Amino acid sequence: MPKPVVPEEKRRRRRPTKSGTVLSEQLIVETALRMLREHGSAGLTARRLGLALDADPSTLYRYFRGMDDLTLAIGDALIGQALRGWGPTGEWRADLRAVGLRIHAAYMEHPQAAVLTASRVSGRAHELAADEAVLDILRTAGFPVPDAVRVYHAFVDTTLAFAALDAASLALPSAALRADEEMWRSTYARLPATTHPRIAEAAPLLATRMLTSAYPTALDMLLDSAGAQLKDVRE
Repeated sequence: MPKPVVPEEKRRRRRPTKSGTVLSEQLIVETALRMLREHGSAGLTARRLGLALDADPSTLYRYFRGMDDLTLAIGDALIGQALRGWGPTGEWRADLRAVGLRIHAAYMEHPQAAVLTASRVSGRAHELAADEAVLDILRTAGFPVPDAVRVYHAFVDTTLAFAALDAASLALPSAALRADEEMWRSTYARLPATTHPRIAEAAPLLATRMLTSAYPTALDMLLDSAGAQLKDVRE
């Protein structure tokens, strides 16, 4: 006879670890986030995670199919963090802008995790809730399904692309990050107008603006375009 399937909740470890901690998926994800912040993606292994949790590494496989499954859970946790406390106001542009900025900010709080997860699709609860919320905002605003999907696609990819780009900068070693930032002052700001007139005239602004994320600007441009599309639909 085939071996009966054990319900998921019965596969969870109920006995505490040596330190007295009862493991849970949430605790493992939170510990993994801390390890990524402190040691980077190279420092996140089942062995090191087990040590941090004071548990045998094999215990992790009661909760996740493997380290890749844990990676997807980490990404989903970041989206859940972004959506916590958010609710729609009925103003589609303000709502989309708030969701985008929240997701971007959540990734910036955990840049190492963002680099690891921004390009992944988990199909987990928080990701699905975010996708449903964005599509509902667009459909309620009056976008036809094809337009809603097109704007949704651009919105999600723009948000995650900037999250990955900005997180990659934050995840650099501090010396490399400082060197990159200094380049705008040490090189760009000193280019002569005779050879690089456009850079020279913009240099003071470049030296300050290029040290910040372009995501809010790109998001507003995307929403401007979506608003123009919606206006055409309504007319």
